[in-house]
Amino acid sequence: MAQVPLLMPQLGESIAEATIVKILIKEGDLIEADKDVIEVETNKAVMAISAPCSGTLVQIDAEEGQSYPVGAILGTIEVSEEEARKRGLDPEGDDAAAPQKTSRRQKAKAPARVSGPQQVEPTVKGLPVPAHAGGASYLSPRMKARMTELGLHAADLSAIAGSGASGRVTIEDLEKFLEDIERNRITPASSMRVAVADAMRRSATRPLATVVLPVRLDNMLAHRKTCAPHKAGPALYALRALAMALSENSAPAGRLIGDRIIHPRSIDIGFAVEAEDGVLVPVIRNADQFSLADLIERYKRLVNLARERRLPVGDMGGSIATVTNYGVFGLTIATPIPLPEQTILLGMGVGQVVPSWDAAKKKFVPVTEAAFTLSFDHRVLDGGAAGRLLNRVGALLNSPTEL
Repeated sequence: MAQVPLLMPQLGESIAEATIVKILIKEGDLIEADKDVIEVETNKAVMAISAPCSGTLVQIDAEEGQSYPVGAILGTIEVSEEEARKRGLDPEGDDAAAPQKTSRRQKAKAPARVSGPQQVEPTVKGLPVPAHAGGASYLSPRMKARMTELGLHAADLSAIAGSGASGRVTIEDLEKFLEDIERNRITPASSMRVAVADAMRRSATRPLATVVLPVRLDNMLAHRKTCAPHKAGPALYALRALAMALSENSAPAGRLIGDRIIHPRSIDIGFAVEAEDGVLVPVIRNADQFSLADLIERYKRLVNLARERRLPVGDMGGSIATVTNYGVFGLTIATPIPLPEQTILLGMGVGQVVPSWDAAKKKFVPVTEAAFTLSFDHRVLDGGAAGRLLNRVGALLNSPTEL
């Protein structure tokens, strides 16, 4: 019989490794193709690895709690001659010899299999649009080497007042700083918290700005009442409005790379969902091509998967903008930061009843209003373009039947 390795797959464009959370099978088990066999955790989600083929699991090399790089051998599956032929293996050749003989020979040739697959330290890598960290300046090569050894960024040392020449932060300053923080209560940061911190640190290196527009919600709220029992939430209304506005002119969502503006191929909009110790951003692909009603079930499904941290790879990353509803926390206005690979982020505050002048009635009348914000990369957009986009979103929200 032939043997097929169970490999750590590429779980996303920017994922270099994953940590084994739970092994769902044991040696000797019969497994079916595409059956979930191992649960792994990346820096933002828990996912399942499925068996590449049907057969018998003859060896497990992975250990729970350990991190392994993409391509690492996590186990071995013994397959039938028919299954081997389907996979292009030669059941009569060297890769299909007797199990015991093959096992000894393979281990002699590949001693790494005896000690288990290559392990790695969990890291946060590969987020788009890399940028140099901000923070402490005048760092000597020795200082940078020490920071690399400790896994620190310059931004982590921004609170240190350097005692060296011209404000240089010295090794002594760093060691004193580290000694001082050890006196505090310390808890480990989760992988998600580290991922969020890394993304926001690099996003903030760009010149970001925010424009604000009060938007009336009465028409949207009235429209929601007519859609019972399947109602879209305010964030989905905003997402759909942003998608329509960008479908009319996608330039505001372009990214500046060098001296060129990279325009988006499709209107893929993400939305922020609070998860344990962080935020996940599921993505609705081609959001401009579906009506509001068509997006409701898809939106609810992605929200539930995000809260469980079980978003499929295809439903994360690659979006051109994000919508966040910070109004659910009772906030009236905020200045959220776009993701590193995005130029714009639409935010919405809590709805409030405020007086509005009615020229026809010649008196103030109560209306429901919320502050909408558009945070943007000022290298790509100016205030005028950002304002026009935000006004268009507001106009669409006041005409909900168009959504």
